[in-house]
Amino acid sequence: MLHTGLTVLAACFALAQCTPARRAMRTLESRAAPPSGFVHSGPASSSTVLHLRMALVPNDIAGLEEALYSVSTPSSPRYGQHLSKQEVEQFVAPKADSVAAVNSWLAEHSINATTLTPAGDWLSFSATVKQASALLDADFAVFTHEETGETFVRTLSYGIPADLSGHVELVHPTLSFSIPRRSGSAFHAVQPVQSSPVKRSAAVGDATTPAACASPTPIRPKCLQELYSIPTALAKSSSNHLGVIGYNDNSANLDDLQLFLTNFRPDLNPSTTFTLDSVDGGTNPQDPSDSTGETNFDTQYTVGLASGVPAHFIQVGEESGHDAWLDTVNYLLSQSAPPQVVTTSYAEAEDNVSQAYATKICSMYMQLGARGTSMLFASGDSGVGQGSCKQFVATFPNHCPYVTSVGATTGFAPETGATLTTGGFSTYFNVTQYQNQSVQAYLSKLGSEYSGLFNKFGRGFPDVSTQGVKVEYFWRGAEWLFTGTSVASPIFASIIALINDELITAGKSPLGFLNPWLYSTAASAFTDITSGNNPGCGTNGFPAEVGWDPVTGLGTPNYAKLRTAAGL
Repeated sequence: MLHTGLTVLAACFALAQCTPARRAMRTLESRAAPPSGFVHSGPASSSTVLHLRMALVPNDIAGLEEALYSVSTPSSPRYGQHLSKQEVEQFVAPKADSVAAVNSWLAEHSINATTLTPAGDWLSFSATVKQASALLDADFAVFTHEETGETFVRTLSYGIPADLSGHVELVHPTLSFSIPRRSGSAFHAVQPVQSSPVKRSAAVGDATTPAACASPTPIRPKCLQELYSIPTALAKSSSNHLGVIGYNDNSANLDDLQLFLTNFRPDLNPSTTFTLDSVDGGTNPQDPSDSTGETNFDTQYTVGLASGVPAHFIQVGEESGHDAWLDTVNYLLSQSAPPQVVTTSYAEAEDNVSQAYATKICSMYMQLGARGTSMLFASGDSGVGQGSCKQFVATFPNHCPYVTSVGATTGFAPETGATLTTGGFSTYFNVTQYQNQSVQAYLSKLGSEYSGLFNKFGRGFPDVSTQGVKVEYFWRGAEWLFTGTSVASPIFASIIALINDELITAGKSPLGFLNPWLYSTAASAFTDITSGNNPGCGTNGFPAEVGWDPVTGLGTPNYAKLRTAAGL
């Protein structure tokens, strides 16, 4: 009998026709329904090939978080002593038994995985729907985005063998539905609001408004320099870099950049440009029809405000598909020296991505922060949500605890919160220690208003703000106005890049993960914005208040005070 069984088993392996032994499964992720705007369109074809990524459990993510706060908190004796690439990877690398157990499981299903990251915490593999369904005990189906007609093959639940608990964090994309690309923007929540070409009025500016901001002149670099005390002198450090993320292969036009510098920064060399970094086949064609307001603005206001700081346009091509967040942060982590500041003007509704995926991507931003990179994200342009909402909308990834979320203001003397700013509280991430006191103070003023519409225990956002309404730039050879938090994030990124230049020139460390510093030492370096709100969901939204609020964060920056807070 033993001999016969071995013979049958050998023949089974030779023919590759054996069904893997059934293992006890446990659900790893599930959701009751697809996100709003997506409908079930029927079962997926069993022969459809899925390109999947699997995240393995890191060996010491708690240790990495402790190290991050240690090097990012001004009162810590280790403040500014950022970790090396190798030190960070030691925290996130999976244990050897995890790698062995997972690869053995995949081999049972005739699947061969490749390592996606230097630390080995992500694996990549392809499988047919039939294979993936058996592997993950899942029911893959086709889901259609009603507005665009774009289809997604996803499942609402999947599992892993129970004995792999503690080895696998998630499989992606399974429960995550990235919103399809819109015109000029890869993700909807911070899609730019553009006006027609500049219209100049003859109104007289407020006497206390900076001269360069007085009407009829639109907001330009000189206005921002006067308003926020931003220096105009050229940066000195060649090792200090500023990254701008672009999605959907939309280009940033070099002729428009030259026009911008010639007209608005005549003190800079008009040939000043950026370095193109390509992710997933991203390119930067120079046909004017390929450029967008988003990418033009982001590059013009980083090159044009962060005077002399080497800028990188990190273009993520369409090959990324629905893995744009993952591929981008993987690219940054793979660099031996990623930019010290990175700004992104794209986001999507929190519910579009699973909580496990959001947590994993945030942990990757944590890795960058520990290495000394400041990750900045525009907070979004939908107020507290569009239409009639059961709950106020939070946007990803700008509510991640390890990034700095930037809202928008408008007007002068004083500034007020822009009504479009997406701000509020995450349903995925709890309030952090660095902002707990500020958030609790705001909630006590808010009282019971909007009770049940937001998570009162959630991480609050945005963290800071700058001007974001009708800021002038060049697009397709003409002057245009741009409105949105997409405006604010590159402006604030330029300010931090200039602070970093002074720090590095003085032999000090760059700021790195900003938030513990912002909410403590640097809090007094911001002008508190106490008026404005962010309406939506049939409400007036949250009101701006004295202190931190979910419309303008801590307020708008004063460069002179920030450099003092940075120890300069």
